[in-house]
Amino acid sequence: MNVTIEKAGILDAEKLTEIMKRTFDIEARRWLPISEVVDNNLQPPGYDSIEMTKYMIEELAYYKIRYEEGIVGGVIVTLTGKTFGRIDRIFIDPTYQGKKIGSRAMDLIEEEFPAVHTWDLETSSSQVNNHQFYEKKGYENTYRTRGEYGYIKRKELSLEKDNRVRNEDLSNKQYEECHMEELECYQVSLAGSSFGNSNLMNTNFNNCNLSGSKFQNLNLSRSLYADLNFSQSRFRFVTLNGVRFTDTHLEEVGEPISFERCNLQGTEIRNSDLRNVKITDSDVTGMTIDHIPVEKLLEVYYQTMEKQLNKKKYER
Repeated sequence: MNVTIEKAGILDAEKLTEIMKRTFDIEARRWLPISEVVDNNLQPPGYDSIEMTKYMIEELAYYKIRYEEGIVGGVIVTLTGKTFGRIDRIFIDPTYQGKKIGSRAMDLIEEEFPAVHTWDLETSSSQVNNHQFYEKKGYENTYRTRGEYGYIKRKELSLEKDNRVRNEDLSNKQYEECHMEELECYQVSLAGSSFGNSNLMNTNFNNCNLSGSKFQNLNLSRSLYADLNFSQSRFRFVTLNGVRFTDTHLEEVGEPISFERCNLQGTEIRNSDLRNVKITDSDVTGMTIDHIPVEKLLEVYYQTMEKQLNKKKYER
């Protein structure tokens, strides 16, 4: 079977997005009885967005699947350290399904990352064919909810290579002046833990629940924050020099973002939805909208309002 995988590039974004959208839309129509039902495994957030595809190509391990020299699908992988991998998405053009292309692509991904000994993924509880497929590939079902099935695949390791600490209760311990570089944690509960005066440079957090956490007095320069939920969070005394927000949005029904006592000099807002944005009691010196100085706009506005008032007085 002439199936290969190759790292995707930005120029592949449009093609891969088109295939992904068509694939997941067909799956949704097949498995969801009601069109209004939302299933993030059948139609993942941003699955139809070229910009989301570009982000994943740039920041994740995104491979295009080729069959007979053409692109027929993709597989997106998130790596945690060197030994834990996650299949975020895998999709095959419906026209080419049934040819065992997906099965071969998953084998090739495992060959691409031989050091990874634990793989996991989630799929919709509705997609019975997926459950059977993953189990045939050696994955074990780890949990089932009304909307989602979780799977994991662990490779056997030789004793000399197995340095894992598994199923140990390390709660209520204190680590002081310890060297733990390149520590890898997978399916570990760190609820209520504290890290102070420690070096966590280049640490990678993905697919983790950090809700209710506190991040204070930290150096987070040159960090990446992507595909995150910051709802109801607060940012106080934060330095944002050079920070860029792209493809960021409020929920359809949500509280507005609020800036108070903030220095936003030199900020650029482009190609954004600013409906109902309110700016009050702020210095707008040099601020422009579509290259028009806001000071001039306000000047014209106040002149117009004054003329209208004078006209009303004259009419009286």
